[in-house]
Amino acid sequence: MSQKIEIPVEVRETQGKGASRRLRLQGMVPGIIYGGDRDPRMIQIPQTFLRKALEDEAFYTSILEVKSGDRTQKVVLRDLQRHPAKGDVTHIDLLRISDKHAIRMLVPLHFTNEGKSPAGKKSGVVISHQINEVEISCLPKDLPEYIEVDLADMDVGDVVQLKDIKLPEGVTLTATLSHDEIELNRAAVTAQHIQIQTVTEEAPEEPGEVPTTAAEEEGEEPETDAADEAESDDES
Repeated sequence: MSQKIEIPVEVRETQGKGASRRLRLQGMVPGIIYGGDRDPRMIQIPQTFLRKALEDEAFYTSILEVKSGDRTQKVVLRDLQRHPAKGDVTHIDLLRISDKHAIRMLVPLHFTNEGKSPAGKKSGVVISHQINEVEISCLPKDLPEYIEVDLADMDVGDVVQLKDIKLPEGVTLTATLSHDEIELNRAAVTAQHIQIQTVTEEAPEEPGEVPTTAAEEEGEEPETDAADEAESDDES
């Protein structure tokens, strides 16, 4: 089961690409909380907090508690956008969740006992991981940080199929197995290219702004170091 992580947020009243740029210069990351039966809320989070939090794999698959004043609400991370050169987070999307409704999340796979398997002990055999995460559906209380795949019995030529993965109680896979079953090839000499298509909920547009996309945040072109310096000079 995933842990609960508290995120310090502040409500932001200003919107638009100019306001977002000024926030980043002040060390804050603009974001949005949406979903449920409430209106979207514009927020800001300290960049220093996100840098440290994102180093932990569990942050991506944990229940996040957003605390603003005396109010606390549960959310999960839905999307992150980063500066193309610096790698800093430029925008964050958080989705509200309810204890009574199932959520869909991408969860990492942790492969264990590779070295102890018959395949792992043989010279010249490479155990390959075709996919490293799967999409699951579960109630928030059942959300796992990761799913373990035991390879102790893996031998040359063996494969692990999605149906073979032992899931925690209350957790189901969202992938639909067709006649071409999706496989996690492990010790096969040849491997097929695997693609899993998932459906995610998109964040609503911020009022009066250009929709957020993976390539651009709030209607602005990806910033460069030079652009940041120019903006800082203008405002000074």
